[in-house]
Amino acid sequence: MKDKYIARLEKLKPEGIQSTLMIAFSVISISIMMVIGIVMYMWFSMSTRQEVVHTSRTMMEQTGENLEDYLIRMRQISDVAYYNVVKENDFSDQSEKIQEGMNLLYEANRDNLRSIVIYNNYGSLLAAEPIVSQKEDPNVTKQEWFIQAMDEMENMHFSTPHIQNLFDDGTQRYYWVISLSRVVELTNRGESQLGVLLVDMDYSGISQMMTQINSTSSGQYYYLCDSSGKIIYHPKQIQISDGIISENNKAAAQWDDNVYDEYFEGEHRKVIVNTVSYTGWKLVGVIPYSTFTHGMADLRYFIIILILLMVMMLMVINRVISVRISRPILKLNDSVVEYEAGEKPSIYIGGSQEIRHLGYSIQKSYEQIDLLMKEIVWEQNERRKSELEALQSQINPHFLYNALESITWMVEGEKNDEAVFMISQLAKLFRISLSKGRTVITVRDELQHAESYMNIQKIRYKNAFSVTFDVDPAVYSYCIVKLILQPILENAINYGVSGLDDSGEIKITGKLEGERIILAVEDNGIGMPKEEADLLLTDSQRVQKKGSGVGLVNVKNRIQILFGKAYGLVIESEPDEGTTVFVHLPAVPYTEENRTILEQGRAIFAEEENENKTKNRKDEKQ
Repeated sequence: MKDKYIARLEKLKPEGIQSTLMIAFSVISISIMMVIGIVMYMWFSMSTRQEVVHTSRTMMEQTGENLEDYLIRMRQISDVAYYNVVKENDFSDQSEKIQEGMNLLYEANRDNLRSIVIYNNYGSLLAAEPIVSQKEDPNVTKQEWFIQAMDEMENMHFSTPHIQNLFDDGTQRYYWVISLSRVVELTNRGESQLGVLLVDMDYSGISQMMTQINSTSSGQYYYLCDSSGKIIYHPKQIQISDGIISENNKAAAQWDDNVYDEYFEGEHRKVIVNTVSYTGWKLVGVIPYSTFTHGMADLRYFIIILILLMVMMLMVINRVISVRISRPILKLNDSVVEYEAGEKPSIYIGGSQEIRHLGYSIQKSYEQIDLLMKEIVWEQNERRKSELEALQSQINPHFLYNALESITWMVEGEKNDEAVFMISQLAKLFRISLSKGRTVITVRDELQHAESYMNIQKIRYKNAFSVTFDVDPAVYSYCIVKLILQPILENAINYGVSGLDDSGEIKITGKLEGERIILAVEDNGIGMPKEEADLLLTDSQRVQKKGSGVGLVNVKNRIQILFGKAYGLVIESEPDEGTTVFVHLPAVPYTEENRTILEQGRAIFAEEENENKTKNRKDEKQ
């Protein structure tokens, strides 16, 4: 056991002054190197971050200009179609001229233009280029571009990317377009009416521009959204549509042109916002902070290698210095550890004057502690023995005098058989009461003592009450403090059933419940209120009206002195219902060793507990 304890202490032993000195010097040097390295790294990191942001803003400005040129072309096409074709001709008799003008405009811009269409305010098709068949009932008036144009007639409206669903060119192909819609004034038979001019531009032009700036693999990306946050282009648009990932486009659409820091879904990133003219569209660049450190790996490796080299050099230097300083202290510490493990060697006294004085002081302290511990253990044993003897001595032999008088009366009355029975019960009573000076006996002996006592009392009271024993034999071989049932039975007679006319009943029960033995003395007497029952176990100054004078407080104290505060008596009583006193004891098998330990006042147990607590505290400190 001691070897295991020493091994554990060695394992948990602190590094000591030698390592403390080495660590102190190393920490100071490493801290300086780390501060310099961190400052350098932060400066380079900041410069790199600014360069990345500047490059991204420049790229976004160029792309924004390209998008503006693209949208300006759409606006110019719309203006030419309106002012040079629609407004100059009457749809009633100049439809061919209108169609010709739209055809010329379409052919000149067919690389980017998908269609030019004119509808009246009821959604009826008036002219379209290229000439293709309109799909059956496309429900033009319910489409977003038509509604926006009619709601805000003074503005041009750019839509988000969508599939053109107005015409069927016979190829079964679907085209992604961006629509520019506006309200125009039409002339039909000399009369003016409102209509909607729709210019569909091929979305692939915008897609190509955005794809070019999203070619980087460093983690940054760019996307395009309208003023309400609807995405026009995103490199991961399919994943966003399927709900696999999300984008903070709603918030970005509300921001002014600038550079922002944001946390989105746990990721720290820079967001650059640039507004596209004419449309209110937002070109947004997203740069995760991981992108900024992408090119800093070489610098990190350089700083780490530099610090490691410095650590290796300092370890060698500090080792030489710390060994010379710490060797005497380590020897003193080793001798103290051995002493705490129970080896009790001589405490090391050596080294400098201060360490020698410390070793001498520790040696003297341990010697005094050992002496004081022995004195404390002896005093505790003597004190507990004295307490038990004092409590035991309170058992008044008053009932003995009454028993002897009863025997005298029986002999004078020539009731020899009853006198013999009385004397035999009294002999058994005193045999167990004396018990060779022992305080702890078996439950069997205590029950025999209680039975003899009750036999004597029944004769004295002329069988005015009945007594029954119902005890589980399993509890017979456990330990109990002697003479604890007699005061309880005496109280049951004097305060419980003595006033009843031949109807008093006293029942003694006992059973084993888990790790406890529970004995009970139950009577059907007059009982008492709960407040009075509680006083029986708390009021040590309570004057007994009759009986031996040994109160239940005495019994409770005797049990707790030997077994601890967790055990003792519990009283349950109701007026006119009777009283039950429960005796709670630990299930300690009766052996000579256990009896000796208990009669020594648990001193051995207490000493072992103190040693364990001391060892645990030392282990925690280490």
